[in-house]
Amino acid sequence: MVEETQQPESSSWTYQGRQATSSNFVMTLIHLYRAEIMRANVWRNRLDTTTNWAVATVGAALTFTFSSAENPHFVLLLVLLLMLTFLYIEARRYRYYAMWYERVHLLETDFIAAMLVPPHQPSADWGATLHDSLTTPTFPISTWGAVGHRYRRNYIWLVSLLLCSWTLKLTIHPTTTDITAEIVKRAAIPPLVPGNWVIGVVGVIYIALLLLAVLTAPAFKAQMPQGRPLPGILPKRRPTKESLALIITTQRDAIAARLMHELHRGVTAVSGIGMYTQETRDVLLCALTDVQISQMQEIVRETDPGAFVIISKTITVRGGGFTPMEPPS
Repeated sequence: MVEETQQPESSSWTYQGRQATSSNFVMTLIHLYRAEIMRANVWRNRLDTTTNWAVATVGAALTFTFSSAENPHFVLLLVLLLMLTFLYIEARRYRYYAMWYERVHLLETDFIAAMLVPPHQPSADWGATLHDSLTTPTFPISTWGAVGHRYRRNYIWLVSLLLCSWTLKLTIHPTTTDITAEIVKRAAIPPLVPGNWVIGVVGVIYIALLLLAVLTAPAFKAQMPQGRPLPGILPKRRPTKESLALIITTQRDAIAARLMHELHRGVTAVSGIGMYTQETRDVLLCALTDVQISQMQEIVRETDPGAFVIISKTITVRGGGFTPMEPPS
């Protein structure tokens, strides 16, 4: 009987003498996924809480306003200002929710989903994208975009209900009337603000909210992925930071093979001559993401300690593993 010998797992991460294997790496990502799910759920619940505040406030205001003809109409206008405050708070919470949900979606589509079908490999830049999200977290949606989205989803109905109820209040209390001049007179907030000013300000606020909802909709839809829409915001993957490495070496084939196999990056070789020594050298050009620079340097250091490496920042890199090539417009 031949005993099978198990190959030890190679270390994929080292810190202060401690090494982590590939199984430790996978377990760490699983725990990260659970943590991001929890944070996304927490902020999603906070969104629901703000909406509940708004609904309860509107309900209480309508009950108070219509319970008696003597109750003032401007209570509904005060509630409208409170609705705008809730809208801003909810938009701010939505930006945090979108940031956590972006990471959850990235882990689901590029790490977990990649395990299910061949070739069982994530996209080339998903690690760099997740690295940038963790080290330099940014909101994937602007403040105005979040305000417009939450207004379209929830607050447009509450604000419209308030304005319709306010108009009804002016029409039926203290007595029913359909005379425009009388309605404008009732809209006044004594003793300082006349009715036409009140109606004008309310109209401007409502039109401004409608314009905000309409103008921010195209930008929000542009961030959504193609295909079946999912709950929440699924912004496009943020662009990774790219660099160009120029490696001057005498071990062209060995370094190029390791860069292509370990980093999955293409390499181009160019022949060169050292003008001082007049010796022939090979120059390797390799486009890679910033998070791969340290690994590239380690590969070069191990293969050819005498190599010369130049790393320059690039404006953009188009092609496999980077920004896709776009057809001419």
